[in-house]
Amino acid sequence: MIRHPTAAELTTAVAAFDEETAAPGDARHAFLARVADNARAILEREARDGERIETEARARLEGLLAETGDFATLNANLCQALRTGRIAPLDPALLAHLRATAIAQIAIDQPTYGGLRALLENS
Repeated sequence: MIRHPTAAELTTAVAAFDEETAAPGDARHAFLARVADNARAILEREARDGERIETEARARLEGLLAETGDFATLNANLCQALRTGRIAPLDPALLAHLRATAIAQIAIDQPTYGGLRALLENS
């Protein structure tokens, strides 16, 4: 399973970068500064929208699985339901959930992605 860095991991990495010193004109440090700025922006969007996005995803998962629980458990249960065939891979409700989840993640990670507007308009 692909796992993204957690907010805590990003915060730790940015803090470690902020403690580094660099020589003037250090191209590597300039690049890492841009990476750190992007990480800060992701953290801001996650803090602003993350809870709402997870609540929406949890509600979709509860509907798909006909059970309640926290997001991580429900997501693991969805994977199990797919493995066992309890939910078909082409189930329209599953596809709608996956699409909404991907769009939400793009909005957090890459809000300037050129196709995001089209994805949102066709949702």
